[in-house]
Amino acid sequence: MNQSQIRNFCIIAHIDHGKSTLADRMMELTSTVQKRDMKSQLLDSMDLEREKGITIKLTPVRMQHKGIDLNLIDTPGHVDFSYEVSRSLEACEGAILVVDASQGIQAQTLANVYLALAADLTIIPVLNKIDLPAADVPRVSAEIINLLGCTEDDILKISAKTGEGVPEVLDAVVERVAPPQGDAEKPTRALIFDSYYDDYRGVILYIRVVDGVIKKSDIIEMLATRANGIALEVGSLTPAMSPSGDLTTGEIGYIVTNLKTTRDARVGDTVTTKRTRAEDMLPGYQDVKPFVYAGFFPVSNEDYNELKDAVEKLSLSDSALQFEPENSPVLGFGVRIGFLGLLHMDIIRERLEREYNLDLVVTNPSTDYQVDLKDGSRLDIKSASDLPDVTKITEIREPWIQGEIIVPKEYIGAVIQLIVNKRGQQKNLSYIDERALISFEAPLANLLTDFYDQLKSVTSGYGSFNYELDTYQPEDLVRVDFYVAGEMVDALSVMAHRTESQRLGREVVDKLKEVIPRQNFQVALQAAIGGKFIARADLSAYRKDVTTGLYGGDVSRKKKVLAKQAKGKKRMKRFGKVDIPSEAFTVMLKRD
Repeated sequence: MNQSQIRNFCIIAHIDHGKSTLADRMMELTSTVQKRDMKSQLLDSMDLEREKGITIKLTPVRMQHKGIDLNLIDTPGHVDFSYEVSRSLEACEGAILVVDASQGIQAQTLANVYLALAADLTIIPVLNKIDLPAADVPRVSAEIINLLGCTEDDILKISAKTGEGVPEVLDAVVERVAPPQGDAEKPTRALIFDSYYDDYRGVILYIRVVDGVIKKSDIIEMLATRANGIALEVGSLTPAMSPSGDLTTGEIGYIVTNLKTTRDARVGDTVTTKRTRAEDMLPGYQDVKPFVYAGFFPVSNEDYNELKDAVEKLSLSDSALQFEPENSPVLGFGVRIGFLGLLHMDIIRERLEREYNLDLVVTNPSTDYQVDLKDGSRLDIKSASDLPDVTKITEIREPWIQGEIIVPKEYIGAVIQLIVNKRGQQKNLSYIDERALISFEAPLANLLTDFYDQLKSVTSGYGSFNYELDTYQPEDLVRVDFYVAGEMVDALSVMAHRTESQRLGREVVDKLKEVIPRQNFQVALQAAIGGKFIARADLSAYRKDVTTGLYGGDVSRKKKVLAKQAKGKKRMKRFGKVDIPSEAFTVMLKRD
């Protein structure tokens, strides 16, 4: 196919600004999907995506408009999935930037614009939801002009829901986005921008052909992993798979391979063929590094192998998922999984429970720490229970983030107070018309559990937040352990700053008191740093009235029976085991 007849572009936006709806209208207008097959959020194929109304996985689709092949990639908008966005941008020449006409520019809009500018893409600004009563077209247009330095005429005003203005967007893609500039005569090179594992067909790669051509039955090789395979089928997505004989320079499509795991075909790797082998790799992506970790344990230890298999299968189609086996004296065998954020963790937990029918206990999420030891070595620990003896440690470093919050002016004070409460430091304050952009640094561990909820609460829902990992900084960190009935529960241990450890210890002990059921004997719940206890709460025992059958008579009879009961309770306290319910392990996520 002639490259001048191809346009590759993606849609980027903040969460809920209408990317998937715009993609639906485009497919409808270009007759890519028949009217009878049309449904909202067509490209969001996962049940969870449709339920939550968010895009989790990027999805490519090919459309025809005025004789031009348009290859669109719909991307997620949530900050946890920004690595999916960066992958889409590498495969495109243009990006449609969708901004909600009622909400204006939000934190994730800025983050995605910076990614698109870094990838040197043509940006087409689109103002969506102009049919809403709350739409403020002049204000938001001024914000976009300030951000991109474009003119009023460059901004397309549309309603993706009604379809108003969408044909102009398709025309703008054809006119403004440059066609691909590959070389069909050069050795074959194609970029993998996504891959997933299909139970029936093996590993399927989504690729963008940069140079050369890939034909059906070609022997393919990945230049980074050196894995070899066969292109059993090649073709384009419309949005269902439609096979063709080959994929030529500049095209976006799929390859069905005979590979058994996506680890052989990493996202960002370069595919070449045996026929016209290339030596130089394309610039790929950085490896995705998870920074939120949680332990996943089956309720029954017999299900451990099923859990391990399920996590392995999920990791085949989610390159950001990293895991390793873990063992806890209380919870038995499980896996410690690394995520890109709490939403990512939530999605994986729901998929494991739904798709694999697993009953899970999930421990409190934590981040990773760098520990320098006195013998000169360095450890990376992903869980507080892995921390070595304090006497061997010289320094502990924790990850800090660079964050950006966009809020209406009247909430600036409340937001800065929230940042300070999380041990953060405000760095910069600038204004976008009626709203403020607050830049700050903060320790990631303090933002993990409920920062986003608190931000929404203090800004009446108007605040938006975006962040990226910055550096590891040395801090005065301690490990806070928790004891139930005198026994340490390692799965509850957390890392905390020394100044916050007492408050945290008291909070967690009080929350444990609510979730652990009362026993027939008194149970002590304690928090400790090293050998020093810093907080305590007692669960009172059930008290059965053993004197109900004694009417009248000498008081010593009652005393005798009560003494016998007290003796029995004392013995029970020595040998009794406290059954800790699964809610206790996610007590940090429990809202007040």
